[in-house]
Amino acid sequence: MRDVTTAQPLDVQPTPLALLLLGREADPRSERGVECPGDLPSPSDPDLVERARVAKEKLGDKVFVLGHHYQRDEVIQFADVTGDSFKLARDAAARPEAEYIVFCGVHFMAESADILTTDAQAVVLPDLAAGCSMADMATAEQVAECWDVLTEAGVADQVVPVSYMNSSADIKAFTGKHGGTICTSSNAKRALEWAFEQGEKILFLPDQHLGRNTAVRDLGLALEDCVLYNPHKPNGGLTAEQLRDAKMILWRGHCSVHGRFSVESVEDVRARMPGVNVLVHPECKHEVVAAADYVGSTEYIIKALEAAPAGSKWAIGTELNLVQRLANRFAAEDKEIVFLDKTVCFCSTMNRIDLPHLVWTLESLAEGKLVNRIEVDPETEKYAKLALERMLALP
Repeated sequence: MRDVTTAQPLDVQPTPLALLLLGREADPRSERGVECPGDLPSPSDPDLVERARVAKEKLGDKVFVLGHHYQRDEVIQFADVTGDSFKLARDAAARPEAEYIVFCGVHFMAESADILTTDAQAVVLPDLAAGCSMADMATAEQVAECWDVLTEAGVADQVVPVSYMNSSADIKAFTGKHGGTICTSSNAKRALEWAFEQGEKILFLPDQHLGRNTAVRDLGLALEDCVLYNPHKPNGGLTAEQLRDAKMILWRGHCSVHGRFSVESVEDVRARMPGVNVLVHPECKHEVVAAADYVGSTEYIIKALEAAPAGSKWAIGTELNLVQRLANRFAAEDKEIVFLDKTVCFCSTMNRIDLPHLVWTLESLAEGKLVNRIEVDPETEKYAKLALERMLALP
């Protein structure tokens, strides 16, 4: 038997990412922050709701609070508007009189709001650690290296980048600089159709599942037309011939929440709830989308349930906060709404925005202290805005 008392410690050196996740290092170009520059109120403070209300009332029209659909109920109650990431960024741009835009979402969303609002407005993220694992899966350096691989394969001049809204400002800027556009889960089909009018191939960043589902399900491409570029392998793990033959070059990224749903989840809920309608987000895996009855964006999911007949049953494959909110909202209409997976799964980074962070933010702003401002540098903003404007111009 091995003597654990005398065993030598493993000589393991933590990677930069591991140190970042542990809060022992910081990366200014990362989606994640690591500390809060102030004292947060206690989560057990019974006056948190009242403190938030008072601070927001004191700020008046100077503050505009945006709440993403995946936020906690305790936070969403203070949102002036709710929606998906791009809708909220546009809502912010439509309120130029608001001095402070408090974005209850994640980092890439706040960046998009900063790009679309005026220089006189400050976009604030209540917790700098509220990032997005999907957005983190594509860095500017990795994408630049990918473009070099495409160039060496002799296909770069045929490739149009299309980046999902769930990407950093750096990736949006890369997309704008290389003649591409941004898309949302609602308009991905239109974005891909436009891109194929501009070139023969698409580099889709950073969510492989949305890219694959849109290409195959909506445009009629074959799965064989899609290849997966892995930034952690030499040349993305692909040969020059594979890149030349492909129509869709998918980045190896995914949503940690939507990626959890499986065909087994679909089969299980159908067995438990005869007659159930399975409705999933297009960030889910291709086989899950193929097994579902309906597929659509967050806004599509909400509208589908609004239009659903009384007595209907629904299993929803998207973030749990939204599913629970919809289940409560439509319970009185006798619509049975359940989470597709048996395992509870919130978006962990989205949930970093809690009531203590929101109270700290609003009270700081009410005292004239600007905290946690998200600013995109002018050069990045220039090209990222170009990519966003191409999306807005889509027919």
